[in-house]
Order: sequence, then C-alpha cells, then structure tokens
Amino acid sequence: MALEGGAGIGNGIIKRPPQQCSVAVETAGHRADVETEEEDEGKPWIARKWISSLAVCLVALPFLAIMVSRRDRPLPLASGWTSAATARTTYDRRESNQDGLLGGLLVPGFDEQSCISRYKSTSHLKKLARSPSTHLVKRLREQEALQRRCGPGTETYRRAAERLGPRGNGNGTTTDDDACKYLVLVPYRGLGNRILAMASAFLYAMLTDRVLLVHRGTSLPDLFCEPFQETSWLLPPDFPLGDLENLTGEVPESYRNLAREYGRAASVSDLPYVFVDLDHACTYHDKLFYCDDHREFLHRAPWLVMRTDGYFVPALFLNPAYQEELDKLFPRKDSVFYLLARYLFHPTNKVWGLITRFYNSYLKDSDERLGIQVRVFDGDTPFKHVLDQILACTSQEHLLPEVVAQDPGPPASTAGARSKAVLMTGLSSWYFENIRGRYWQSATAAGEVVSVHQPSHEEHQLTGEATHDMKALAEMYLLSMTDALVTSGWSTFGYVGHGLGGLTPWIMFKPENLTTPDPPCRRAASMEPCLHGPPFYDCRARGGADTGKLVPHVRHCEDMSWGLKLVHPE
Repeated sequence: MALEGGAGIGNGIIKRPPQQCSVAVETAGHRADVETEEEDEGKPWIARKWISSLAVCLVALPFLAIMVSRRDRPLPLASGWTSAATARTTYDRRESNQDGLLGGLLVPGFDEQSCISRYKSTSHLKKLARSPSTHLVKRLREQEALQRRCGPGTETYRRAAERLGPRGNGNGTTTDDDACKYLVLVPYRGLGNRILAMASAFLYAMLTDRVLLVHRGTSLPDLFCEPFQETSWLLPPDFPLGDLENLTGEVPESYRNLAREYGRAASVSDLPYVFVDLDHACTYHDKLFYCDDHREFLHRAPWLVMRTDGYFVPALFLNPAYQEELDKLFPRKDSVFYLLARYLFHPTNKVWGLITRFYNSYLKDSDERLGIQVRVFDGDTPFKHVLDQILACTSQEHLLPEVVAQDPGPPASTAGARSKAVLMTGLSSWYFENIRGRYWQSATAAGEVVSVHQPSHEEHQLTGEATHDMKALAEMYLLSMTDALVTSGWSTFGYVGHGLGGLTPWIMFKPENLTTPDPPCRRAASMEPCLHGPPFYDCRARGGADTGKLVPHVRHCEDMSWGLKLVHPE
C-alpha cells in the first residue's frame, strides 16, 4: 500500500486516491475523517487523506490478520467465535485427512468400509514416529503402478506365467516388450516370521523393480487387506509352479547352485526361474545372494522364487549396489520396518474388530499403557525364572510400580490416582495370573491403580491356523498401541509388535540353564527387528568378515550376539 501511495504522489494526484482497505472498514474511515477534519483544516488535502487512510488500515489490520489465520477454519458466528466442539471437529477432520495418509505413505481412493483399518488406525496409534522421505513416497507410487501394470489379471502376467507351465518354452528370458519381472515370496513358520519376511521381500522388490506376489498359505487373506489398488499381491491359486513350500536349495534352479558353479550364471536366462533359499539356517552359497547386485546375472531371470522366514533387510544395507538408493529411501536407518509395515499391513475388518474392542474396553482410558510380551523357547510349561525375570526387568526399569508389604487399608479416595493398564501376551496365562494377583493382593507404594489384561492364551503355537493367526495379529497390534513395551529376546512376535508401534523396547535376554539372566533386560538401540541368520561375508572385500562392524548403521543385536539390526548412528 505504501508503494502504491508513493507512486501516486510522485505522478501528481488530481483526484481522491482509491480506498486501499476493505469496504467493511469504510464507515470507520469516514468517522476518522470527520473527527480529524477540523484540526487538519490547515493541512494539504492529500496529506490529510493519506493520514486518514493509513489510520483506517492500521485499525483494520488486526481483523484482517485474524481472518487470514483462520481461512481454513469456521468463521465467527454472530454470537461470538464458533463453539469449541464445532471448531475441534473441523480441525480433527483436517488433521485426520492429513495424518490418515501417514505423510504420503498411503493413497486415497480405497473403499474404506472394506478395510476400515487402512485409514482409521491412526486414531488408535500414536503419531508417526518416523516420517517417510519424499523419495520413498515416490518409489511407492512407482511400485504401485508396476503392480497394476504387471500383476495378476494382466496380459503381461499371463504370458509370463505361461513360460513356467508345461506348455511354456522352458526359457525364462524376457524381451524388451515384456519387461515385467516377478518375485514370488513363500514366507513360512510363525506369523511374526512371515510378516518380517513380507516386509523384507517388498523392499527387495522395490530395489530391483520386481512385482511382489506372496504365497497366500492358509491364512493370509484372513489377516491383511490388499495393499495395492486395482490389483492383488496374492499369488493366484493357478500359479504353474506347485509345491512351493517344499522347495529347497538343492533344486537345479537354486541360487545356491548358481553360486557354486559361477560359470552357469551366463545361462540363467535359460532357467524358467531362480530359487533363492533364505532360511535362517541357509548355507554360505545361499547367503551370497546378499552380495548380488542384481545386474550381475539375476536381472536376466524374469521369475525369482524366494523362501524365507525372517527379516533380511540389514543384509541389503551391506550391499554396495543398493547403498545409494537405500540412503535416499531411508535417511533414518531405524525407520525401515516401521514405515514398510505401516504401508503394507492393514488388518482385515474381522481382525480390526478384535483389536478395537479390546483396546476400547481395557486400555483406552488408562493414563499409561505397558505391554509385556512373553515368549518361552524351552517348552509350553510355565517357569518361575521367567516370571522372576519379568518382575526384575519391570522393577529395574521402573516400568511397573512397587507394591507394599502390608496393606495400608482402602484409600479414602482413588480420585486423581494414576492408572496403568498392563497388556500381557503369551501362550500361557500363568504369568498374567501371577502379575494380576500381585496388584490385586497388594497396594502400590505410590497409590497407582494397576489393571492387568491378557486377550488370549492358546497354550500351544498353531502355525498357519487362521483363527490362531488372527488372534496373534490382533495382539501384535495391541502391543503396538502401548506407551512402553517389554519383549522377549529372539521373538519375531515381539519384533513385529514394537516395530509396528515405532517403539524402542526393553528386550528380555533369553534365559540359559533355566536361570534368570542378570541383567534381566536391556533397552534396545533401535525399533528395528533382528536378522537371525546374517551373512558373514564382506561384499566389497569379497571375503569373510564381522558384518556387524562394516558400516555404522548395521550392528549386532542385543538379544542375539551374532544377529544384525539397523540403527541410526547419532
């Protein structure tokens, strides 16, 4: 406005300058003119009007600022500002729309009722512990487009699958016109193992521009919604290769054999597929897969079939061929599983119902929520040394309140007392019953109100049984909704629970000789899962190495001294 006024004066003004402020304040400007007319009578007309206009603008400026700052919110009503409830509802909707897509991880457009958890889970989970990079968001959109262009139901997929069947030519070579390549994942063992395997395979598929197709097993469609629009990541039932669960590294098409006989690499394009065996106990030659830069010879194979039971992402970070891309995808190295899991794994409506009903009934209204995940590898019988370990860890880390030896009697009032809900998961109910009894039979030293809950106790692990897996997935998600978490070492169930929630857990060490470890637990260095069967080979030096010391962001695990996990070096 000053610039415009200055320019007008410089050119010589012969008419009244146009009003620079809004019509809404014109009346106020007129009053200011009348009030100052007498004292300004001796001043030049232009000067008087310029001063009047400036005064009007100064009066209006605060109102204009308020209007601009509230341009996305409801305007004040005649009786005053919008009610707090209305304003909060509008703000929540905008915030939900923004956070519901998880910073760009997700895309709108899915049918919300067919998979309620996809967009509603943020109302139960904490805000994003790590935000996705713009490069990750870009690559996810590209992967989605690839899955639609080449996935099941497309002509390209049909032609590619035909080459694997008895009528195919037995030659896996792709042409420039058929540039789609595929990764078929066969995850196995417990649900935690399978979830970690799916996240790892998805990242590998992104790095190598392959369509990911997951063997559905007996329960996968009952557990998760489809992560991609207008296509499926489930391997079609009529896939030409059968008995995938029983493939081993000894088949002629295995990567193990290709690595043993390096000269055969030139003929990889003659194979219908290449099988990669990444079992946690796989051989040295199988693990050379982690050093393959995919440009060496695997890029010639249109079909990779991979069988794995764990989280092999840390090994990918040791491969120089992927280093630059991984750095752009994940500037924070401790965010990989968390972001991939929030993108991929959306519980079906039936599982989401199990989660929300339990959460709303037992956890929602507590001031604090503590998760304790118990996994015992020495059998299904309860052990006192494991209970002692749980109590020692939660006491040492001040996660559970102390109890008093003598009951001081009922308190005058519980109003204002802090409440803590303890969520316990495990196959046995014995640990839950003992800890619940502890806080039922004794008062807490500081007067906290402690409630202890366990959703299920199956007593035995029933791998692949749909109802069992649905309960397990619900409990993993419930653990992710806690504020602090104690997990059992070596447990992939625990890895998924803290990884989904972006929680850095306290990990209880695996007991040896049926005795309570000392110390009982330790805070993890990051929220990332542990790779149980790592390579011991330096891809750069082409020789054996301690792979936990090659790069600053890949270290040995707290609960498994030879395992590898990602950390973010400070």
